[in-house]
Amino acid sequence: MCRKKILIFPAGTEIAFEIFNALKYSKFVELFGGTSANDHSEFVYKNLIRNFPYVDSPDFIEYLNNVIEKYDIDAVYPAHDSASVVLSENAGKIKAKVIISEAKTTTLCRSKKDTYKYFAGESFIPEFYESANDVPQFPVFVKPSVGQGSNGAEKIDTMEELKIHLNNDPSLVICEYLPGMEYTVDCFTDRHGTLRVVKLRNRERIRCGISVRSKLLDTDKDVLSIANKINNKLRFRGAWFFQLKKDINGEYKLMEISPRIPGTMGLSRNCGINFPMLTLFDFWGYDVSVIDNNYPLILDRAYYNAYKIDIKYEHVYVDYDDTLIINGAVNKKIIAFLYQAVEKGKKIHILSKHKGNFFDDLKKYKICKNLFDEIIIIPVDKDKKDFIREKPSIFIDDSFAERKAVSESLHIPVFDLDMVESLIEWQI
Repeated sequence: MCRKKILIFPAGTEIAFEIFNALKYSKFVELFGGTSANDHSEFVYKNLIRNFPYVDSPDFIEYLNNVIEKYDIDAVYPAHDSASVVLSENAGKIKAKVIISEAKTTTLCRSKKDTYKYFAGESFIPEFYESANDVPQFPVFVKPSVGQGSNGAEKIDTMEELKIHLNNDPSLVICEYLPGMEYTVDCFTDRHGTLRVVKLRNRERIRCGISVRSKLLDTDKDVLSIANKINNKLRFRGAWFFQLKKDINGEYKLMEISPRIPGTMGLSRNCGINFPMLTLFDFWGYDVSVIDNNYPLILDRAYYNAYKIDIKYEHVYVDYDDTLIINGAVNKKIIAFLYQAVEKGKKIHILSKHKGNFFDDLKKYKICKNLFDEIIIIPVDKDKKDFIREKPSIFIDDSFAERKAVSESLHIPVFDLDMVESLIEWQI
């Protein structure tokens, strides 16, 4: 199988980063990102195509097709609900395969109100009301009909409060208040319409509508029944998901359905079910199989920093004790940076005032001496600045006194251990 070029659009969403993380090590794909905004995608993608029109722009499809032809893109992977709708609706005009379910499914799922009406009569549909006058009791729950996650969703306790919200946004969906735990169900349907995977996880902590702490759970028969009913009434292709919440009686009620990759699908991926990869292979016409390790797993997300640093250097001078080795273990961040530097053709010089046999110590920590272009053992009474002879260079050391001396005498960038993260590139 030849390597396929995959364009993820828009490239800067949490959905896009999950697709990227799921595919970045695959020998079958080369990844491209497309973005309309200045966002985190520029720190992630080696192949980033900027200045895309927004999906609602009249020249979006033309621009996309020009990109597809210029870069020989084989497939476009939507990474946002609105992009999913536009790309599926225009799939016949797009000069590459679109990795998403058919337009009828994406359009219906984009509207919670339309989704509820489509599945009206099913026991898993919450009570929903056409107007404030239809509400029999409070509290109720309101949320945008077109939206994602729990953005804009709110508990409403009084009629006055409800009318204020509806006045601000008449399109809000009003439904019964669901006080129970919230869940996401990750699913995969193959090209034959067979529902192959149903994985239940909770949404323990939510930030900006995104689940940032989630745990895999046993998928019970009620969840499986709901998944099959949804799958039987809509035509899905590849990965999709739906969200549930329990009502006052502990029964599952549907919140929304989305025919795309969710940002927290990485939880299942790390049990062996790579939904983005499975979806690609299904679209390429392969019959796929699934490995599910099914061990207990919790995902928790936090912000991380990515940097672009504008310095030029060809040599890295790095300390050993309390720098490369710290608290009796290899400093993983520094060793990762050193391998990155080697890959880029930089020369690595290790400086050490190590007591004992330095080479025995390298063996102890499984560090190959060939990682270093120069090993400099320094007498305890000497200064490291006097052994840094190559330029342009940088210096990494835990000692403030050593860094200050090097900075003042050699005028090169110096880095403490916590600063090394700014030197690491996250692009694969």
